[in-house]
Amino acid sequence: MTRLLADLIARRRQIVEMLAAEGQRARRISDHRLTRSIARLRKALESELAELERLIGDHMRGSTVLVEKEKLLASVPGVGKTIARTLIAELPELGSLDRRQFAALVGLAPWTRQSGRWRGKSFIGGGRKTVRSSLFVGAMVAARYNPQLKQFRDKLVAAGKPKLLALVAVARKLITILNAILRDRRPWQPNPA
Repeated sequence: MTRLLADLIARRRQIVEMLAAEGQRARRISDHRLTRSIARLRKALESELAELERLIGDHMRGSTVLVEKEKLLASVPGVGKTIARTLIAELPELGSLDRRQFAALVGLAPWTRQSGRWRGKSFIGGGRKTVRSSLFVGAMVAARYNPQLKQFRDKLVAAGKPKLLALVAVARKLITILNAILRDRRPWQPNPA
């Protein structure tokens, strides 16, 4: 069930990347024949994307478990259907691990380059890149429209943390929240002010 969903989600991501690439090409080309060729290809890709969206929607509606998970995940401000579906398909462990395990699994756990006494900067990486990318998009939206995560990000930036580091922290907090929501099977509950 989730294998087919993961394949559909992966194909959707590929089509979106192709559309973006053709859009970049269209901006660099001035010959009208090539511009028409790009327009035809973009139209075909958009049609394929619409068909994939329909197939993904049909697949989701075919399972009450998937529909419930999607509703729970999408209850968090900053997480829409696309992000929820990506997490369901590509992170089936969601709801069953602790926050440190998830940070490592999606590549949000910091690691430091070091040798002997020399210590370099900390980085994030490894893990499931597609999930991390989706989480970053969700974190960017949540940092603006989710009052709790916006406050968390603003507090980090006010303390002098770089904006990118604050965004990584928001993404880690977001995956922790999403994990707890699926684990407890309870939708997002904003903290009372």
